[in-house]
Amino acid sequence: MANSGGKRPVLRADKRTTPSAKAKSKRAPARKSPRKRKAAARSRGPLGWIIGLVRFVARLIWGVTWRATAMVTAVIAVGVFYFYAQLPPVEELVDGRTRGSVTLLDREDRTFAWRGEVFNSITDLGQVSDNLTNAVIATEDKRFYRHIGVSPRGVASAVKINLREGRGPLSGHGGSTLTQQTAKLLCLGVPFDPATGMTEAEYEEDCRRTTKWRKVKEAIYAMAMEARYTKDEILTIYMNRAYLGASARGFEAASQRYFGISAAELQPNQAAMLAGLLVAPTRYAPTNSLKRAQDRAATVVKLMHEQGYLTAAQRDAAWNAPATLSSAAEKRAGGYFADWVMKSGPAFLTRDTTEDVIMQTTLDQKLQTAAEEAMDHIFTTKVSPGSKAEAAIVVMSADGAVRAMVGGRKTKVSGAFNRAAMARRQTGSSFKPFVYAAALDLGFTPNATVVDEPFCMNIPGSGEYCPKNYTRNFRGRITLSEALAHSVNVVAVKVSEEVGRENVQKIATDFGIASNLADGAALALGASESTLIEMTGAYAGILNGGRSVKPYGLRALQLKGDADPLAGQDGGYGERVITEQASQYLVYMMSRVIQDGTGKRAQLGERPAAGKSGTTQAARDAWFIGFTADYVVGVWMGYDDNTPLKGTTGGGLPADIWRETMVRVHKDTPINPLPMLVPQQPKAPVSQRSTASANSQSRQQQAGQPSLQDQRRAERRQRRLERQQRRQEQGDVAERVLQNVLRELLGQ
Repeated sequence: MANSGGKRPVLRADKRTTPSAKAKSKRAPARKSPRKRKAAARSRGPLGWIIGLVRFVARLIWGVTWRATAMVTAVIAVGVFYFYAQLPPVEELVDGRTRGSVTLLDREDRTFAWRGEVFNSITDLGQVSDNLTNAVIATEDKRFYRHIGVSPRGVASAVKINLREGRGPLSGHGGSTLTQQTAKLLCLGVPFDPATGMTEAEYEEDCRRTTKWRKVKEAIYAMAMEARYTKDEILTIYMNRAYLGASARGFEAASQRYFGISAAELQPNQAAMLAGLLVAPTRYAPTNSLKRAQDRAATVVKLMHEQGYLTAAQRDAAWNAPATLSSAAEKRAGGYFADWVMKSGPAFLTRDTTEDVIMQTTLDQKLQTAAEEAMDHIFTTKVSPGSKAEAAIVVMSADGAVRAMVGGRKTKVSGAFNRAAMARRQTGSSFKPFVYAAALDLGFTPNATVVDEPFCMNIPGSGEYCPKNYTRNFRGRITLSEALAHSVNVVAVKVSEEVGRENVQKIATDFGIASNLADGAALALGASESTLIEMTGAYAGILNGGRSVKPYGLRALQLKGDADPLAGQDGGYGERVITEQASQYLVYMMSRVIQDGTGKRAQLGERPAAGKSGTTQAARDAWFIGFTADYVVGVWMGYDDNTPLKGTTGGGLPADIWRETMVRVHKDTPINPLPMLVPQQPKAPVSQRSTASANSQSRQQQAGQPSLQDQRRAERRQRRLERQQRRQEQGDVAERVLQNVLRELLGQ
């Protein structure tokens, strides 16, 4: 062989490929360079470009999505752990009230009303009926036992409903689970703190806000609750904290409030009514509208059947016999009396209490029902249906204890304007007993006489004042008893001027009329304003022998579970105002009002009674206030806007309401005599008797009657003699005072 260059050639074996290498080379062809890939894509045409772009975008989206998901998951996990670490034991979340409750008891210590937030704890779901648990789940969250605190399906369903109803996807229904609702009731773990400057109402309003960020926090908090508590514990918290109307916080309190039974005893129809309150507690509260509450309950029963909690037979039974309020619950709105008596105690133990308080009151539920029935009867039978007239009633004992109160025609209300305690109206002739009380206390008797005649007096700064009688005629010389019985204005003004307006004002004030009293001569005719409860309390002072009283409804206040009261009776007897004899004379005079005066329509048959009617100028207010030996009852009637009453005086419809109230109040009670003193009737001198006989005969014969001018001349002479006698008496008094002063100066 030829040698090239003198070098030995390199010997190489042929490259051999093993079977495994051959297979590998077939499975994984060599990667093409980017230049070759682009060339291949160009070779595939536009379709290749599109496929490549889609692949790129998909890879990009996946890369961003899994990273974002990981970040969100991490944030949620941190949030859940944060809230989880702060959640207290479930027992501490059962009663989350910032306010306490007030349970009101009547004079027999029976519950008749609640105020504040009434609460009775549920510590375990075993304490409630399965009907209630099923009703709540069927109504609020049918997937409660299958989600982790939030329900994507629930949110999607809520969005669908919102769009269908024409709202934004996140407006209206929110798809909240029961756990999320519980988180909201817990205010996401933020307790009420007065130091923030927020009121309790503002705090609760802030807790109910539904911003998007708050919904996110609510969902995280709900998941933390799911991790911390069992499903039954979450439901227990919810059942304790849900507000269910009529001051009831929690289902146990609501069950007692509306049905008078424990939550463990609830039947399907009752459970459905309570669950139906969750959507709008005040609107659907059966104490506000039983029909509306029953309609809502029927919907809940339908949901319970559809979700398998009720059979068709049970559903039909619940529909055919909807739940109704217990007889006790119907009466436990408390009404005007409860509203009034709540203001009589210290605020920190009543209106703003943070404790559970028991309030013992003076209310007599039998008498309260009597007053309400009397009001309804008169307005149903004697008042035209379209009338807007209002009325008020107060029933009181002689010591000022308020036994019943009706503040308007709508008797089953709470929080309404109370015309018995809030409305200040002119008193009219119902004020006149205090004028005569001043006269009787100075020694006059019911038989003292005054001339009813045209009368004018000069009022400095105002000119001449001439009182007029309601009947526009004059009776001549009459007794004080006759003047009060027939409500003679002229005589009332004369007596007031005679005894002194300041004396009349003082006696009225001492009897408990706290309103500012008029200074002019019209004081005697009731130109001043007062409330019905003030006037009724003042009349109670007349009945009890002349001692003032402070109307009261509170007997005692104590914390629930404590034996010793924190506060006692807020009212009762006060100081003596007039002598006992004067009060007994006045009772007699007021009895004449009902026997043969302006109050005849108030007669109670054989039961003795005394009272006084009152009608203000233009009949804007009509009063009748009176008493038996057992109770004082005051009635006012009028329009809230001061529209004059048509054809009504105090001796008309108010007297009818008074009589109907008294008849019901005294049903099946013994008849007791009034504490009155009947004055001895003086015998007229022979000359007067013969003159009276002659006058009677002359009237019968229509002859010999003296002229009006002669009568007036004789009356003027009589008045001059009376004035001379008074001046003489005043002179004697002045002389005695002067003599006493001289004796003291001379050292005698």
